[in-house]
Amino acid sequence: MSYAYIKVAVEDGVGVITLNRPKILNALNLQLMDELVSELERMDQDADIRAILLTGNDKAFAAGADINEMAEASAIEIMKRDQFAVWDRISLISKPIIGAVSGFVLGGGCELMMNCDIVIASETTVIGQPEVKLGVMPGAGGTQRLTRAVGLQKAMEMLLTGEPITAKEAARYGLVNRVVPVEAYYQEALKLAKQIAQQAPLAVQVIKKSVHKAQDLPLADALDYERNGFYLLLASDDRKEGMQAFLEKRTPRFTGN
Repeated sequence: MSYAYIKVAVEDGVGVITLNRPKILNALNLQLMDELVSELERMDQDADIRAILLTGNDKAFAAGADINEMAEASAIEIMKRDQFAVWDRISLISKPIIGAVSGFVLGGGCELMMNCDIVIASETTVIGQPEVKLGVMPGAGGTQRLTRAVGLQKAMEMLLTGEPITAKEAARYGLVNRVVPVEAYYQEALKLAKQIAQQAPLAVQVIKKSVHKAQDLPLADALDYERNGFYLLLASDDRKEGMQAFLEKRTPRFTGN
């Protein structure tokens, strides 16, 4: 596929999507988001891809939405545009998304990062939701996902001041998984993605779905959801292969069946 604002590659079972508007810090315009989500959905259906890596460049993962598309638009125009509908499709991706972020991760960039299942950040990363400084608020999940990730008080501070936090602070609050030197963040994320790509594909996808679907349920209901996933995986060929390989002390050969 040929795209204007993203680059695509595949390496050892990992689909790599790179945001590619470097001159304007990977600002998320409508076309970029359409391209990104279309490629995420395509990779989700590709049996040869078992994990997805999403990244930008050293200077910016994404510095926010493209303000040029909103500055003169009326509220009715933006409502009719329904620009956030494409974001809702990201949550339907069944394969794990690993984020490799660096530099500016602001506004829509932060919201996009929070759609990743695991995030590796460089030491230069700054993360925030500065929409309040523009007289608006997050619209692609920032108020909701940020609060769930860092807690009410910290989220309120970030959202109401618009001030960003450093990568190390983000790691303390659990917003990113780990922080590494800028020269290593991409390879660290790719290594992790490749490790996940070697696991049983069905188990990986059912685990992801169980975590996301059940996290806001009452504990008894969440446990029931988890157990149904466990029973489902017992019927897979990969379960048989994984257990047999364990008994035979060899590396399993998972097929995704």
